[in-house]
Amino acid sequence: MNNAPGIMISAPSSGTGKTTVMLGLLRALAEDGMRVQPFKSGPDYIDPAFHLAAAGRASFNLDTWAMGEGLLSAIAAQAKGAEICVAEGSMGLYDGVATRGQSGFGTSAETAQRMGWPVVLVVDVSGQAQSAAAAALGFRMYNPDLPFAGVILNRVASPRHERLTALGMEKAGLKVLGALPRRGDLTLPERHLGLIQAVEHPDLEAAIAGYAAFLRTHVDLEAIKAAARGKPLAQGGALPAPPAQRIALAQDAAFSFTYPHLVEGWRAAGAEVLPFSPLADEAPDATADLVWLPGGYPELHAGRLAAADTFRAGLRRHAETRPVHGECGGYMALGAGLIDKEGQRHAMAGLLGLVTSYEKRKFHLGYRQAELRAPMPAHAPGARLRGHEYHYSTILEQPDAPLAKVADADGNAVPETGSLRGNVTGTFFHLITGQEA
Repeated sequence: MNNAPGIMISAPSSGTGKTTVMLGLLRALAEDGMRVQPFKSGPDYIDPAFHLAAAGRASFNLDTWAMGEGLLSAIAAQAKGAEICVAEGSMGLYDGVATRGQSGFGTSAETAQRMGWPVVLVVDVSGQAQSAAAAALGFRMYNPDLPFAGVILNRVASPRHERLTALGMEKAGLKVLGALPRRGDLTLPERHLGLIQAVEHPDLEAAIAGYAAFLRTHVDLEAIKAAARGKPLAQGGALPAPPAQRIALAQDAAFSFTYPHLVEGWRAAGAEVLPFSPLADEAPDATADLVWLPGGYPELHAGRLAAADTFRAGLRRHAETRPVHGECGGYMALGAGLIDKEGQRHAMAGLLGLVTSYEKRKFHLGYRQAELRAPMPAHAPGARLRGHEYHYSTILEQPDAPLAKVADADGNAVPETGSLRGNVTGTFFHLITGQEA
């Protein structure tokens, strides 16, 4: 199977402006009439929704720590029919974990090398000129086998600054693909988990159109198109199978963090996905075989969820005879109570005894590997799962039986084991996939 030609938009570190470049590039290429397939390297579940808005085509995560070769190939195959792939990296180009996962350490460089996509390095050159070339050359030579297209200079202060920085890049043998002047209006709104959700942006379409126009003026789009490459991929992998035939999936501003490859795998296998909105006080479809509450921001909507009597009653009726599963924010909403940042307690669904606090915040971030002690939808006891945890809430009470033995990427035990009560299960990690043989 041939992989569509593509590029990897990465950077030396977070906060350098690669998301702005990514969104502007996706839209500009789409405006040129190209069929563009976006991807996200790593476990981020916010960026793909922005990619969809920019490219008009669903974006998928590629994760070398969590995913084996088969799943990576199956996800890459979603680019069928595309003329170019554009992937956005996570953190810095070589940032990952210390312990190898299913096919790597979770770095953007691994994704680029495996797919054959040359790296476009977005370099924040503020506060330096020729010295930026020394740093960029270090990234180029750290792995000489990594395909490398060139650099985009970001936050350039003046024409003189651009000229000096470009001279340094030329001396280092690095192709300059563009230079973006410093502009304060090119940042996306953020909150405690990073960017706000795409559905919450006050004028996302205008913002993306502005990014595209900015890139057209300051980046050599033809050079980027010409740099795109790919390589043949192994065959035989498949997207994850659905956990049920009819799946009621919560989807609104409070529950939106579902990995696109999971839902695409469910639909591709013939499952019916039945969206509903707890914030609109909608009950899950009464004919559903499974209710799935994804992660999101229930801590920002706790009062509305506590008052959503139709949603909670429908959820409880379903749980009497059929499975309900929640991840992270969905897990919190299945519990007995949620304490918001002001210290006010709100009653949740009460299907689990879990009580969480956003007032007593603690940062939880990282990959998770879990061995199930009890069944959860689509997975039997003993199954080994891979996922990712990212939240600020603290567990105050967890009286129910633990669902799994959970560890971080290095195998260190973590206390967020998930819970089980009757037909109801929940985890703080977002499921990415099961362990490949």
